[in-house]
Amino acid sequence: MPRAAQLDSKWWVLLTVGVGTFMSALDASAVNTVLPVVNRSLGSQITTIEWVITIYLLVVSGILLAFGRLGDMYGHKPVYVTGFVVFVSSSALCGLSPSAAFLIAFRALQGVGAAMLFANSPAILTKAFPSVQRGQALGVQSSMTYLGLTVGPSLGGWLTTQLSWRAVFYINVPIGLTALLLSLRFIPSEALPEHHENFDWAGAVTWMCGLSALVLALNRGHVWGWPSPLILGLLAASGLSLALFVVVERRMRAPMLDLSLFERRIFSSAIASAVLNFICVYSIVFLLPFYLIQGREISPARTGLLLTAHSIVRAIVAPVSGTLSDKVGTRLPAALGMAVLGVGLFLLSRLGAESSTSQIAAGLAIAGLGTGIFTAPNNSALMGSAGRHQQGIAAATLATARNVGMVLGVGVAGAIFAAVSAGDGSGGGAALLIRAVDSGLLVAAGVAALGVLTAIAGG
Repeated sequence: MPRAAQLDSKWWVLLTVGVGTFMSALDASAVNTVLPVVNRSLGSQITTIEWVITIYLLVVSGILLAFGRLGDMYGHKPVYVTGFVVFVSSSALCGLSPSAAFLIAFRALQGVGAAMLFANSPAILTKAFPSVQRGQALGVQSSMTYLGLTVGPSLGGWLTTQLSWRAVFYINVPIGLTALLLSLRFIPSEALPEHHENFDWAGAVTWMCGLSALVLALNRGHVWGWPSPLILGLLAASGLSLALFVVVERRMRAPMLDLSLFERRIFSSAIASAVLNFICVYSIVFLLPFYLIQGREISPARTGLLLTAHSIVRAIVAPVSGTLSDKVGTRLPAALGMAVLGVGLFLLSRLGAESSTSQIAAGLAIAGLGTGIFTAPNNSALMGSAGRHQQGIAAATLATARNVGMVLGVGVAGAIFAAVSAGDGSGGGAALLIRAVDSGLLVAAGVAALGVLTAIAGG
């Protein structure tokens, strides 16, 4: 009977983590969609309201490792549960914001809660499921992410039309409270290490400063100009801080990030593959709307519908691929996924002014198929390569790789798009814009080919 109860409880843990994953993905995609409405409502400048997105990204990226380490030290459940409390309360405050400044501040607080969730959810799943089902569990979690990303834009638009943009934040309250109650009930408490370790504050601060400066530079480079003194200064500060971080960590008896993890081929290959995968995915996210809306003059509503082909296929395929990787290993599915993603990107890079809707949807679906095949096996390989006492820091490193890949994808795609669309200064209209989009997607296809090699190296 106890064994049966244990087998049953792991599925409740998966449901609990899935609800939290869905909520955070839904929030991110919905907020991005309604940002122009928020801007008009609060009477702010576009350069100001952009910080609603940027500050969230900076906070999450900078403190993920710290909360992963705290989870390993004091238990993943307490940090995870606290994350829901912070995320739900800050979401309500975002909805009540009287100005852009308040909204940006509360989004920073929301980023703290999100970092607590992101840094510990894979660790909770990995400990709840046996290794032979790890890929399946992580695949379902990935599917919930894609489901939230798919539903977010349409739900956010509907809530804004029917009620207000503030409802986009308020919707997190009932979902988050449900996940909080499930977490308290079903996520088991852990046996903590017998020996107490001090938290590595020096490592946490140098990492936060270095990565935040890097993410900010990558995020704003195509806006402020890559050769601008501000971007170059941020990159220099990031390099110095991250170098200092490595020095600090090598001298610490209990470092925040155990650098020996990167000496494990599977771990380092999985991290590299994750970064490359997200560069590819966010190249699509950034470039395709330009092609569809400005290059082809397709309505925003129809554009949103077309783009869901990518997310829907990912959501369907991820659990299947994760389950398969439990039986055949992670190397082959991960490498195959990157290869299929590369094919999808290549097909998208061939789109022109006369390409049919079915061609666009097919390219997006193939790219989504590749991403869905890749994600769960790669995540499973990474989490399986870390020790049981390192699950939090492994999950946080994976989430950090995702964020870095995302901003790199947007930064690189934006730089290529800006360079090509500028042309020779004589203009070029839609034809030049489409060529700029195609160039960025072709480069992303090359990144996917590199990802095939890193996936083969791991697994």
